[in-house]
Amino acid sequence: MKKKFYIVALAVLGFVGTMSAQNNPECTTNLSIYSEHVKVKNYEAAYTPWKMVYDNCPSLHKANFAYGERILNYKIEKATGAEKEGFFKDLMDLYDASLVHFPSNFTVAGVAADKGIAMYDNKMGSEQEIFDVLDKGFTQDKSNFSNPKALYIYFTELVELHNAGSKDLQEVFDAYDNVMEQISVENKKLTDRIEQLLPKEDAGTITSKEKRILAAASKNSETYGKIEGSIDSKLGALADCSNLIPLYQKNFEEKKSDITWVKRAVNRMFNKECTDDPMFKKLLDAQLAMEPTADLYVYLGYLEMKANKTSSAVSYFNKAVDLETDKYKKSDLLYKIATSYSRSSRSNARSYAQKAIDANSSNGKAYLLIATLYANSANDCGATAFDKRAMYWKAAEIARQAGRVDPSLSGRSNQAVTSYMSKAPSKEMIFSSGMAGKTVTFNCWVGGSVKVPNL
Repeated sequence: MKKKFYIVALAVLGFVGTMSAQNNPECTTNLSIYSEHVKVKNYEAAYTPWKMVYDNCPSLHKANFAYGERILNYKIEKATGAEKEGFFKDLMDLYDASLVHFPSNFTVAGVAADKGIAMYDNKMGSEQEIFDVLDKGFTQDKSNFSNPKALYIYFTELVELHNAGSKDLQEVFDAYDNVMEQISVENKKLTDRIEQLLPKEDAGTITSKEKRILAAASKNSETYGKIEGSIDSKLGALADCSNLIPLYQKNFEEKKSDITWVKRAVNRMFNKECTDDPMFKKLLDAQLAMEPTADLYVYLGYLEMKANKTSSAVSYFNKAVDLETDKYKKSDLLYKIATSYSRSSRSNARSYAQKAIDANSSNGKAYLLIATLYANSANDCGATAFDKRAMYWKAAEIARQAGRVDPSLSGRSNQAVTSYMSKAPSKEMIFSSGMAGKTVTFNCWVGGSVKVPNL
């Protein structure tokens, strides 16, 4: 079965020593036969001995399920019509049986993810049926629901059901928040590993095993980033202010005492820049009356800043930072404050973005914000056209770091780096200016310098 992103790999099987009490000699022999076939991907030859063991000794070894999945997927791919449907039903039954015979090896969420993906890929089942399978797994065993493709399919099927008129918009938003929270939880686990191993890589003290762990964590984090982007795209215009505001106006009286609903509504309106509408302040006041969290004071500070009440805004921002003790949440708060300053004071925005990085060195969004601030300052820093364009090297350097510390942002990071490097001085400019290998110093708010590449 799949665990996270890949099928669990079974070591060269020492079956005899790990067997259960089902000591059927024929099962034991066929287990060894089909496992050897599977290891060389001869699934056709593996099917008959596997079927004998699975039908008669299902609890003999978990390979009956891990290898059985591969065998049945092969048979499904090769079959057509009623035969294909039969093998597919066998696969669904196998997934369910894995929880009965090996409950310590397989999870409710993992089985639901496997079933939902198989139904989706093989076009077996309606949108409602696929959604119901995945929703059951997500609802009953959320902490283990980590397969990125399953998360995407789960949300995609819900959006399609909404478009067909069978699911309301609020349910779509609730699922979006739940799925994004789960992606964030899983990605934090990965960036924690990356944060521990990057200094070793930089120092040249990383072991070969740690290199593999770092590479796997980076790849899996990148996968979550792609899925997150796809889910955002799938939500699309459904979350525009034109949809959010009337929805929240309609549901406010019924939901105003539901703190989770209120907090999510406030956060979504802030992220979608719907803050000019009176509904945003109404939601803020509702949250303030129930649970004045650190995030709330960031939003209040943002409104004060928009009203040009700088000292009051700073007071709210400081209160938000003082209230939060969790390093990840504090970093996110500081990043939100930085974005609030990004249009009015680039230096303050950078200061808070750097504080966000200091709180959590894996906050790649803060690096991307600093890179954007630098790129937007290119025309203000430097006496010559060459010096102004050199700023893009500095912006690219910072943007590159974003994807390194948080590979889930690698798509955005790479896009930004490519854009900035295209605006930096070309080889022809470097040659004609005679600046190759020299240093450009920025005498503006950015400060610092960059070294011009050698030709």
